[in-house]
Amino acid sequence: MDKNEFIEKIAPLAVASAEESGVPASLTIAQAALESNWGASRLAAEGNNLFGLKGSGPSGSLILPTTEYRGGRAVTVNAAFRKYPSWADSIADHARLLSAKRYTGVLRQTGAEAARAVAAAGYASDPQYANKLIRLMDTYNLTQYDEAKGDKPMTTEERKQFEALQETVLAQAKQIADLEKWTRPGIPDWAKEAVNAAVNYSKDKPLLQNPEQGSVDFYRIITVMHRRGLFDKKEKS
Repeated sequence: MDKNEFIEKIAPLAVASAEESGVPASLTIAQAALESNWGASRLAAEGNNLFGLKGSGPSGSLILPTTEYRGGRAVTVNAAFRKYPSWADSIADHARLLSAKRYTGVLRQTGAEAARAVAAAGYASDPQYANKLIRLMDTYNLTQYDEAKGDKPMTTEERKQFEALQETVLAQAKQIADLEKWTRPGIPDWAKEAVNAAVNYSKDKPLLQNPEQGSVDFYRIITVMHRRGLFDKKEKS
């Protein structure tokens, strides 16, 4: 499978895991892509192990050579890796691992924050591990699979406050709309004659440039002026 197919296959599993465990989906996908070489590694193909987790899994273990960094130097060693019945089992085990106290800085964080936290906790010995994960997230827009682009889910109290704020904003918006109807109502029928007289008072320099943008009080003043005959004499154009 190609990289896009890999993402399409793993994304729903990663999102479901994130909802249950709090491990960002972007981190799950990036780690799986990096550790399994986009699902093409022997460990992924033969053991459904997407994250390079060592030890014995539900389906036993697989002995494979792996690269470790010791004293800043890359060395190849043989190690036992967990085998799983499916990708879903591998992702579930990965989430259980990151739910341990050692990885508390990973849960319910943005993808980048989680990548730095998982690297700092010693998930891998590669000193560039966090940068590699973040680069994958950025290149393939993996944070789109995180809830609200990586924001932490709201608590019950935060949700109540948010809903109360929404109600306040809607109420204020209605008040503003009502106020605008009063302050800028358009030309009332009872003022149209006076407005027309003011507009037509001079063709070259009409007294009103924007006759439809007045307030109620403005139209009252124009009407009073018209009734007093102030617009009766028109200048010749």
